[in-house]
Amino acid sequence: MTFIADIRAVLEAQLAELKSRQTHLSADLDLPLDPDAGERAVEVEDDASLEAQARLVAQEINSVERALLRIDRGTYGACVKCGEAISDKRLRARPEAALCLACADKNE
Repeated sequence: MTFIADIRAVLEAQLAELKSRQTHLSADLDLPLDPDAGERAVEVEDDASLEAQARLVAQEINSVERALLRIDRGTYGACVKCGEAISDKRLRARPEAALCLACADKNE
């Protein structure tokens, strides 16, 4: 397999796992609240945490899908900001990376 094919496989596995997590989070959030006021207060607090997790998972899904799109378009591995190559080491560590280290450091 080539480097890009290996990365695609990693990204597709990540995407499947993230979508599974998203499904479970949605199912948990869709559960009706307990009629008992004390229990309901705890569930509302838990739901706030689940909603935050769901937002993070959605962002991760978006990043992985964009990386797969860059592979399909032949632009994967090029920084979306400056166009320079993203190091293979960075791509192995963060396959969804869209920025080279220099641009990522500037964004922080």
